[in-house]
Amino acid sequence: MPFAILPALDVRHGRLAAVDEEGPRPLDAFGGDPVAAARAFVDAGASALHVVDLDLAFDGSPGLDLVAIRAAVPDALVQVSGGIADLATARVYLEAGADRFVLSSRALHDEAGTIAALTGGGGSVVVGLEVDGDRIRPRAGGAVREDELDLMTTVGWLQAAGAPAFLVTATGRVGALDGPEVEPVRRVVRAGRPTLAAGGIRSIDDLRVLRDVGAVGAVVGRAALEGRIVMRDALAWAEA
Repeated sequence: MPFAILPALDVRHGRLAAVDEEGPRPLDAFGGDPVAAARAFVDAGASALHVVDLDLAFDGSPGLDLVAIRAAVPDALVQVSGGIADLATARVYLEAGADRFVLSSRALHDEAGTIAALTGGGGSVVVGLEVDGDRIRPRAGGAVREDELDLMTTVGWLQAAGAPAFLVTATGRVGALDGPEVEPVRRVVRAGRPTLAAGGIRSIDDLRVLRDVGAVGAVVGRAALEGRIVMRDALAWAEA
């Protein structure tokens, strides 16, 4: 089975953006147009995209024009993220054409609500684990919150609750291009659920390391948008 590579499109007020310690900033790649970026990545061979609604993440309300992205890439799998904390919010994106949604780490403090989302979302749910070492530290509006959860204790009850897949994001490495945080990915993989990785990925060598520890795929943001990872080359490697 090929290693899945999902180019990431962070979208703020309808334009491509990146998030750093000071908050979202606009990106010039693809003229700032998320639809153009989505089409370009799919034309390069990507079969799946990871789209982040920064309006939801920072303002608390969905703002992503997913319908336009879906229309531009009708055959691609579209995975949506951005602080989705409940099934009602997730359905906004599913009804607009998303195939999967990432349930935010901040939802995990509400075990009953999380189980309801897993039950109602079925196979369309990917549980987001925003990690720093062996702790889950959810981000709120781009900032890491003080409250935290033990990673493997949380993964244990999520596995028992039927979580179908995980996305492990190294919060301290998002956008930093300094390599992935491998050990949390390795530990989550042992739970026996398909596991994606994100944060810090800068090269095919980084993707190879993640594949070697058992990840089924990775979300690649800044490195793909800036051309540090050439999507055609990465996809050829993944399928070899």
